[in-house]
Amino acid sequence: MAHHKSAKKRIRTNERKKDINKAYSSKVRNSVKKVLGSNDKEEAEKFYKQAVSLLDKGTVKGIIKKNTASRNKSSITRHLNSLQPAKAETK
Repeated sequence: MAHHKSAKKRIRTNERKKDINKAYSSKVRNSVKKVLGSNDKEEAEKFYKQAVSLLDKGTVKGIIKKNTASRNKSSITRHLNSLQPAKAETK
């Protein structure tokens, strides 16, 4: 157990940051799953923008590693490109 005041504060700070980072990582994973789970191209594009934004912000903040973000972005981009646009109904 820490004896110095600064060491005790550091423990509290690390716990707080751990919770914040864990929540952010979860948000990123869920946004990536939304893109991969959607079959509608328009819906997927909306989720794609959110996911890429979260991945980039997480990389800048140091929560997500650069290669992990790149791998995830590549995966969701491939999925998005594989989707067919919705056919317009003609009368």
